Amino acid sequence: MDLQVDLETGLMRGARQIASPNHDSRPAGVEADLIVIHGISLPPGEFGGPWIDRLFTNDLPADIHPYFTEVASMRVSSHLVVQRDGAVTQYVSFTDRAWHAGQSVYQGREACNDFSVGVELEGTDALAYEAAQYDTLAQVVAALCIAYPRLSPSRLVGHSDIAPGRKTDPGAAFDWPRARRLIAAACNPTPRR
Repeated sequence: MDLQVDLETGLMRGARQIASPNHDSRPAGVEADLIVIHGISLPPGEFGGPWIDRLFTNDLPADIHPYFTEVASMRVSSHLVVQRDGAVTQYVSFTDRAWHAGQSVYQGREACNDFSVGVELEGTDALAYEAAQYDTLAQVVAALCIAYPRLSPSRLVGHSDIAPGRKTDPGAAFDWPRARRLIAAACNPTPRR
């Protein structure tokens, strides 16, 4: 998969595009300098299907599943979702503020949506993420760091890191050493001989 960010539009080439209305402008003069990793499954523990798209586009039918009654009225989004097979869907331009972090703090700065890119991985806290997701995540981070120099692999956190006690994702099943190793390799590729 060849993922690249179009600097003019803030869209990722190679990603499926579905526009979410749940975004707004970043504060004046603020650029993204943090990447937040999330975990998502709808209904909880189930993968595939149209439900994430429908949640992020305010079209989730509350009567399909009991859990949906809790979240159908929420106005949330993320910049990207990486599905179990590694496919990528983008909902919000990287130049805009997606509504993914909620009440959050990073190194004393509140309102992380203002200065972050949200990347959802289809998964749960307790179930191992797929190899394809780690591979794609590494490509996503590398593409973002090339496009936006303020972003770097060292500024990658979980939702639980910026909203401790309130959020647990991406969870104990997320292999941070593996993710960091693959991201480092994607950001600093070895030249071919």
